[in-house]
Parts: sequence; structure tokens; C-alpha cells
Amino acid sequence: MDGFLDSGYLYYTVQPVQSSSEHARRARARREKPARRAPRYDGRMALSSPAPSASAASLTPVPTRDRILDAFVGVLIDQGERTATLDTVAAAAGVSKGGLLYHFASKEALVDGLIARLRALVEVDIDNIRSAPAGVVDYLIRTSVSEGTPLDRAIVAVARLAQGSHPSANQALADIRRQWLAVVEGAVGDPGTAQAIMLISDGLYYESTLAHTGASAASGQDSAALDRLLGVIERLTGTRT
Repeated sequence: MDGFLDSGYLYYTVQPVQSSSEHARRARARREKPARRAPRYDGRMALSSPAPSASAASLTPVPTRDRILDAFVGVLIDQGERTATLDTVAAAAGVSKGGLLYHFASKEALVDGLIARLRALVEVDIDNIRSAPAGVVDYLIRTSVSEGTPLDRAIVAVARLAQGSHPSANQALADIRRQWLAVVEGAVGDPGTAQAIMLISDGLYYESTLAHTGASAASGQDSAALDRLLGVIERLTGTRT
């Protein structure tokens, strides 16, 4: 049995019993034709391999923990908080109850995981608001129409929890609204004006998401309607949005 070590990988080939002349001939052939080398690895991907295509990337398995949270969100939105038991969520996620409990030891741990996801998504959204080329108010109003994004779905799911017996969900929603309000106030320079803008944003979001759960953004405010609304806000507040 011959073997060689190449880039950390050991290869063996089993050779049949050969005559001395046949063995010499094969040895010469190996010297003349380099052995095929294994691809080198950087610990994640073969460097010689092409980058995965967009379609291949879309097939990347979702981590089990995220899949469970996605299922929890879906059950909360579609069936409500009372139906979102550990058994129901596990079935929706395609895992055993034991598999769910490995990642979330209780229903409260699952709730905490969802709230943590929402807070992380809001942090990203606040960064986007602050850096929006058209300004804070313009961005806030235009994104107050639900498009079924992960942030939209997390907000609705946590709102479902707030309707039940989960004070932490109520607290999270209040904290998040204060964060948005602080950003708007910093942009317009007046607490009352900022509160009025936030109430308009709340109304848009309620119309597009909470009052008509599952409706697409196309059924809510279109771009032209939002342009008109932003014009009204500018006239009422005396500030450019």
C-alpha cells in the first residue's frame, strides 16, 4: 500500500502484487506525471473552488436556532400567542421538542430569543435611519409601511406576545419606540413635532400591518401617497423632511 501526505490530507492506494519490471515501469510513470493534488483549504472553503452562486447561497441551510425562531414568529403571526406552544413551534420548525429545548430551555427562553432578535434588527434600522440620504423623517415615513421584512415580522410577532402574558414584550416595544422617537427628535429639534411624526408613523404601520395582517405593502400607501404625506408633514412642522 503506497501513501503520500499532501496539504494535510493522507491518501492511500492499494496496489496489486506486481513483477519487478512492472513495478519499475509504474514508478517511472509516477515520476513523469505529477500526482493530482488535493485542493488547499483555508478552514472554510477550497481556495481553488469558484465562489458559490446566488442560487447556491440561497440553499445554505438555516441554523436550527434561527429556524426555530422563524417558526415561532410564523406561529405567533398566523395563529396567535396561545397556539405558540413548544410542541407547535417544534413541529413548525421541523425539529423534535428535545431539539427545540436544546436551543431554548423554556417558552420564556424562546420569547427572550425573539425579543433579542427584534432589538438587533431595530439597531440596524436605526443606523439606516440616521444615514438615510433623504433624511430621518423621509426614511421613517417611507418605511412605516410593512413589506414583510424580518423586522416587520418580528414586530408583529412581539406585539402578539404583548397581547398575552409577556411583560418583557411590552417593555421591548416601548423601548424600541423610544429609540425611534429619540432619533426623530434629534433630527427635527422639537419633542412635540417628533411625537406627532411618530404618531403618523404608528398609524401607517397599524394600517398596513396590524389592521390587515398578511396584506401586502401594495395594498397600503403607494409612493405618491407617501410623497403627499411628507409634504403635509413639512407644512405642518415647518421643517424639511
